[in-house]
Amino acid sequence: MSEKLIMLSDPVHGFIEVEDRFIQDLIKTREVQRLRRIKQLGMGFIVYPSAEHSRFPHALGAMGLLKDALDYIESKGTPISDNERLASLAAILLHDIGHAPFSHTLESQLISKASHEKISVALIKHIQSDMVPDSKDYGLLDLALKISNKTYHRPFFHQLISGQFDMDRLDYLRRDSQLTGVVEGKIGIDRILRTLCVHPKEGGADSCLAIESKGVYTIGNVLIARRLMYQQVYLHKTVIAADCVLRGAIKRAKYLINNGKVVAVSDISPSLQYFLENNVTKKMLSDQKVLDHFLNLDDAEIICSLKKWQNSPDKILADLSDRFISRNLFRCVFLKKNPPQKIEDSWGEKVTKFLKKTKGITSTDIREYYLHSCITGRSTNDDRDRKDDDRDRKDDIPVLTSDGKISSLTDYAAWTSISAPTDYPQIPYVAYPKEVHLDLEEWTDDAPHYT
Repeated sequence: MSEKLIMLSDPVHGFIEVEDRFIQDLIKTREVQRLRRIKQLGMGFIVYPSAEHSRFPHALGAMGLLKDALDYIESKGTPISDNERLASLAAILLHDIGHAPFSHTLESQLISKASHEKISVALIKHIQSDMVPDSKDYGLLDLALKISNKTYHRPFFHQLISGQFDMDRLDYLRRDSQLTGVVEGKIGIDRILRTLCVHPKEGGADSCLAIESKGVYTIGNVLIARRLMYQQVYLHKTVIAADCVLRGAIKRAKYLINNGKVVAVSDISPSLQYFLENNVTKKMLSDQKVLDHFLNLDDAEIICSLKKWQNSPDKILADLSDRFISRNLFRCVFLKKNPPQKIEDSWGEKVTKFLKKTKGITSTDIREYYLHSCITGRSTNDDRDRKDDDRDRKDDIPVLTSDGKISSLTDYAAWTSISAPTDYPQIPYVAYPKEVHLDLEEWTDDAPHYT
């Protein structure tokens, strides 16, 4: 009997076909279903009203694109076994299951020094632990882990999942563009898929994923689109401000619990309390209790806690929680240069004076929660930036020329517009309560930056 075909309707890519029982079973797992409750854009919904989409359709969309990409690659003479196909589809379906609530925003707040990729690997093993060790499904997840960890002997599979023009990136650029309304992120995905190839086509250990030369303009558009999406969406100043407020609230709650003031954060879930009262690190990812608590956390859990904390006896936690819930966020201003410490100290004094006078907040660590001076790419969405930095090396986009040789995308820079968008400037910024007036004229300019 043939396996039942499932057709998933996606507003971005159309119908996504899921035929194999192994993939269908993975979609039903607790780990994947949790992605329905994790916002794809973190704080992006605060800026773009329609950007309410979750990680779940993104995972399905990336899997659908990979299925098409494998079909095109195989049609050009690269052999792909059934097990390789299923394992790679599983790898990309599961690539985001390690995301914390609100995606990148709280990634380092709950489990220190652990990227969502590392947590995803731990959770794949968590899924695998429920399988019979000698079963086909167990072996497929083993192969999926090798592909994810870049240890499989055919590297192009990993590049399709995490590379310069991987299916993860292609999906999130198109999906985020469509659902935010930022048209600059729209890219020609079908053209890219049709020009994908593996060189040498046998796909051995020395092979790489490449783009045929006729597709260089489209790849150039991907790089430009990604840069514009970072400028307008991922590093929008209001997104950064919301990140600062939410991270501050979680940090304050953790401080209170670890200093014996549990009453200030009472009536929260056991799983959130577990992460607030324990210093959970990546070394603990093999602990099933840690993973079970992690799987209980989602965006709704954080929102529910913030609503309760609005009435906390701790004034800092109550104020930060109320600012987030009521969208009374900080002001975020991009700077043309880093201010000296004495200037930051003067800003801190103004913020401290205001909060003492109007909010009755007299703690000695006010600046730690209410004045954030940093650089984009280091404190906001930094985990995504670090991952993409590895994918953005200028020599990392092989192009297959018409005579069958491998060239570099940069060789086409003279007659395309692809040379600029591979480097991303790190812009200094300061975020602080908008009720406070800081004299910033000397440190700002009129450049649009990330507005």
